[in-house]
Amino acid sequence: MPDLNRMRNFGIAAHIDAGKTTVTERMLFYTGKIYKMGEVHDGTATMDFLQDEQERGITIQSAATTCPWVRNGEEYHLNLIDTPGHVDFTIEVERSLRVLDGAVAVFDGKEGVEAQSETVWRQADRYDVPRLCFINKMDKLGADFDFSFKSIHERLGANAIAVQIPIGHGHDFQGIIDLLEMKAYYFDATELGSKVEQRDIPDDLAEVAEKWHHVMVEKASELDEEHLMEKYIEDEHSITPDEIRTALRKGTLELKCFPTFVGSALKFIGVQRLLDGVIDYLPNPTEVPEVQGVNPKKETEKLSRPHDKEAPFSALVFKVVNDAHGDLTYARVYSGTLAKQSRVINGATGKKEGVSRIFEMHAKQRIARDQAEAGDIVALVGLKMCATGDTLCDANNPIVLERMTFPDPVISMSVEPESAGDRDKLADALNTINREDPSFRFSYNEETGETVMAGMGELHLDIIKTKLVRDLKIGVHIGKPRVAYRESITKLGEGHGVHKKQSGGRGQFGDCTLTVEPYTAEQAEEDELIFKDGIAFENKITGGAIPQEYIPSVEVGCRETAKSGVLAGYPLEGIKVTLLDGKFHEVDSSQMAFEVAGALGFKAAVEKAGPVILEPIMKVVVTSPEEFVGSVTGDLNSRRAMIVNMEQRSNTRLITAEAPLSEMFGYATALRGMSQGRAAYSMEPETYREVPAGLTKEILTGV
Repeated sequence: MPDLNRMRNFGIAAHIDAGKTTVTERMLFYTGKIYKMGEVHDGTATMDFLQDEQERGITIQSAATTCPWVRNGEEYHLNLIDTPGHVDFTIEVERSLRVLDGAVAVFDGKEGVEAQSETVWRQADRYDVPRLCFINKMDKLGADFDFSFKSIHERLGANAIAVQIPIGHGHDFQGIIDLLEMKAYYFDATELGSKVEQRDIPDDLAEVAEKWHHVMVEKASELDEEHLMEKYIEDEHSITPDEIRTALRKGTLELKCFPTFVGSALKFIGVQRLLDGVIDYLPNPTEVPEVQGVNPKKETEKLSRPHDKEAPFSALVFKVVNDAHGDLTYARVYSGTLAKQSRVINGATGKKEGVSRIFEMHAKQRIARDQAEAGDIVALVGLKMCATGDTLCDANNPIVLERMTFPDPVISMSVEPESAGDRDKLADALNTINREDPSFRFSYNEETGETVMAGMGELHLDIIKTKLVRDLKIGVHIGKPRVAYRESITKLGEGHGVHKKQSGGRGQFGDCTLTVEPYTAEQAEEDELIFKDGIAFENKITGGAIPQEYIPSVEVGCRETAKSGVLAGYPLEGIKVTLLDGKFHEVDSSQMAFEVAGALGFKAAVEKAGPVILEPIMKVVVTSPEEFVGSVTGDLNSRRAMIVNMEQRSNTRLITAEAPLSEMFGYATALRGMSQGRAAYSMEPETYREVPAGLTKEILTGV
């Protein structure tokens, strides 16, 4: 196994069509992992191995690989994950970033920071992931390095520091200038970029390069005031490239800066230098903080694990893939060593599991391993009951690592089996898909006999529908997409719930009085209350009006009622429940009685608290040629959209709007029609807002 100091765990993440998979493909070629490069537009990319990915030309699921890279005579071990760019598969980015030590954020050289770029950046911020920036597609017509670099500062608020600038742009893009070495590098496309020629900086770019070099040295000095600031004040040219690298590495690991590279993966320019940057600036597993968790036997006890193969074993499951030969469970090993044919414990459930085999993955190919050590990202076979977010650990030293958070679905559709035989297969298939993809949910309505599946968007559910019909050969009828509404309240309401039953023998008695009020997660944090599934519960019972053992039952009753709402059957959220008073009976009271009383009291309180229906609002970003802007904005206004920003980008206009999801079905087709196929858009969940009064009746009646 390689030294942990010579290991890098990183991912490639970006907006859709920024060129992530092409960057990955080139990396695999230059590291010698593959000998023939595939192309996304031909459906031959190594990391896009699913049929849907090849047909649609997009990445749907994250794919992992391991490859070597030699830097300054030393061989490094790279664990690389290529992630999707489409917002419907944002869960794949989320779970990848959770287990990676660093990331390369790829930006389109013409578009700069786009909508999904911001989402990915926020996800990386959430997990404190150090990043490099790669401004790709500099060969594209209209590519503008200055604009794209500026957009990283302005739209992400990130301290990007350019370590390279391009030589030319668009069709004239020939190579890059390294600002540390102050040398120009030209790449030969006929040699697939493998032939790189170093030259002096062209005279017409010398002044520009000197200006960028000065900015880089100044910012590097600010990152290492102790060692570099004095040298910078005396003579900035006395600072060596290695000193600049050291300062930039320190700043990157501390999330104070983001070294920025440039190139064109499609034209084989700049990828080798980017790989050098991964080694120079991104952390090895020993340079990230110790992984944090809790003792499953005593959840208030905090635990940590060093990134050391001698420490007790711990690993986080970040992905489960159903396979004909048994589930593949992807895990990041944080500490200790795991051998094949060994037993581990699932920290979340306390159950023992067997690991029969260990694989190093290269997209869909498997390379058998005898063991995995701290820092490794591997796929395990033999685990039966693991789900995404579970912790695998040593039975004698159990730990539960911090779980990932998954977004709630915003769209749903009904799915009905065509025959009795399909019914059983459908239930198994939906369970399997849910294990693989936690952003997918499904439920069965006992009253209507209808199965409803929910996901992150139309494309997400379309992919799942294809998987059911084409891959699993299940006959199903799919209903039309429906919006995942929510319910909430607008004011304080008080309710009284009594459950009293006497039918010979022991009776049932529970009595409680409670209030409900609008509430947010931020308020719950300030008040130190648990805010779970959008509901916080506070007990203000005094004097033993309700015995302590019945209080949790009242909370359960409230939470269960909240799941099905009071207006139209949608989940209630954004509510604080305060238990004020109640009565009990020495003989007839029970946990069940107080659970029913809590449910009745909660429902009565919500009915008095001005209940409303909330709808998902999407952030929509449309890129349109100038001549179609009027048609696009008019159409958005007709869809109840609120236009929040319009930005000029060369000969196109960037229109940012907030629109109700219910009005955006079929928008892709409509946009193509009104712009002759020349406009494009992206859409992602933004927030929930109250449905206008006139539409509430339509939702309630289904008209």
